[in-house]
Amino acid sequence: MKILFSVGPFSIHLFGAMIAVGIVIGFFVALKEAKRKNLDDELLANLVLYSILSGIIGARLGYIVFYDPLHYLANPMEIFFISSGGLSIHGGIIGGILTGFFYARKKGIQIWKAADAIVPALILGQAIGRIGCDVFGVPMSQPYFWGIKINNLLLHPAQVYEFTLDYLLFGYLWLKRTNIKYNGQLLVNYLLVFPIIRSFVELFRDNPTLWGFLSVSHLLSIALFVSGLVLRQYLIKQQSQELKIEEPISSRKITQVVIVIFLSLVSSLAIFYLVQG
Repeated sequence: MKILFSVGPFSIHLFGAMIAVGIVIGFFVALKEAKRKNLDDELLANLVLYSILSGIIGARLGYIVFYDPLHYLANPMEIFFISSGGLSIHGGIIGGILTGFFYARKKGIQIWKAADAIVPALILGQAIGRIGCDVFGVPMSQPYFWGIKINNLLLHPAQVYEFTLDYLLFGYLWLKRTNIKYNGQLLVNYLLVFPIIRSFVELFRDNPTLWGFLSVSHLLSIALFVSGLVLRQYLIKQQSQELKIEEPISSRKITQVVIVIFLSLVSSLAIFYLVQG
C-alpha cells in the first residue's frame, strides 16, 4: 500500500486515509439527509456508525470467505493483518446493510426511509475510498494515456473507472432523493446499479475466474442485483400508496450536481495520479 508518511513505527497509508475521508464526508451527508427527512439525528448517527464498523468487518471477512479461505484457515493470525490488504466491497456492503437493518428494527427507526437517507452517502464514501486502492487493473493492450505505470507495466487504472462511475451513481441518487415513489427506492437503485459498475470494472482486473470471464466478484454482484430486484417487488407490494413527489428535479439542481461531480472527479484524478503514480 502507498505510504503517505510515517511517524515512528506507525505509517499512514493512502488507502486508509481515503477510506477515513470517505467515511467522514459520507457521515455528514447522511446526517444532512436525515434532517431533511425528519429522522432522529442521534439514532441515525448511531445506525451509520454501527454500519460502518460492521462494513469494515464484513469487508475483511468477505475477502477471507469469498477469495482465500484455505490460506486463512492455515494462517489464522493473518486474519487481523488488514494493513497487508484483503477487503471485499461486497462483504462490506452485506455487513453494513444487515447491521443497519437490525439496528433500525430494534430502535424503531423507519428502515426504508433511513436507507434512502444513507445510500447516497454510501456510494459517495465508496468513490472517495477507492481513490487510495492499490489493486490496479490488467496490462493495457495499447499505451492509452490514462494508463498508470507500475513495475514497468502500463496498467488499466481500475480504481479510476470505479470511482468515476461511483460519482455518477451518487449524482443520480442525489437528484432522485426528492423524487422517489416509495421508501427504499434509492436502496433498490443502488443494489441494481452498483453491481453493474463493479462487474464492468472487474473486466479490467486480474482476478481468478470461475467460468469464462466470470469471477467471484461477478457472482457476488449478480447476487446483489437479484436481491435488488426482489427488494423492489417487496417494497412496491408493501407500500400500496405511492409517495407524493416532494419536488421536481430542476435544471438548476442538475447543474449544481454536475459541477460537484466534475470538481470531485478532477480532485480525485489529481490525487490518484500524483500520489499513486
